[in-house]
Amino acid sequence: MDIKQAIAAERTELAELLDGLAEADWEAPSLCAGWRVREVAAHMSAGFRTSRSQMLRELLRARGNLHRMTDHCARRDAAAMSTAQIAAALRDNAHHPWKPPVGGLPAALGHDVVHGLDITVALGHGRRVPQQRIGVLLDTVTPRSLKFFGADLNGVALRADDLDWSYGTGTPVSGAAQDLLLVAFGRRLPAGRLRGEAADRFTADLVRPAAPEGGDGAARR
Repeated sequence: MDIKQAIAAERTELAELLDGLAEADWEAPSLCAGWRVREVAAHMSAGFRTSRSQMLRELLRARGNLHRMTDHCARRDAAAMSTAQIAAALRDNAHHPWKPPVGGLPAALGHDVVHGLDITVALGHGRRVPQQRIGVLLDTVTPRSLKFFGADLNGVALRADDLDWSYGTGTPVSGAAQDLLLVAFGRRLPAGRLRGEAADRFTADLVRPAAPEGGDGAARR
């Protein structure tokens, strides 16, 4: 798979999806604790719209706390940008070469795919990410990545229903590959998407208050 083309396709498809959201959907909670769909969507294009020097200044303002900086910027941009502008920022930058500080192109694809799922899964939208993209990202799951994203899989074996993929040992937890990808990225899913005795460890009620301005929030990398 050409990862650059996959990234461009993912951004274009998500921009089209955002264009079709109702206003109430933009205000709904996402899988990112404390963020509405609006904050997640605004955050997705932050790397395209922010220079390295601007990012460093924001990090200094946040006293070196990456989560605090990310939270502040997402809330600021979500308030300042219209929904049409948020969608356009993703579409217009479909081929932007931005990558996270570590992980290269697969990490850039992961950023788009996982944040897209933060939106669609939370809204109960039926979008299925192409399995080739999901497979590339599942292949990057390691003990180090799990720690980075705050995913505790101790004593659990993830088993995909729709891909030949598994990870870990212990009590089986099964589900769609894209849902297990979210688990590996530290997300909690709506009830009913996973199966197994330990499935409740990875589910949560999405109705929750927003995190306070400037709080650490969840791992939203």
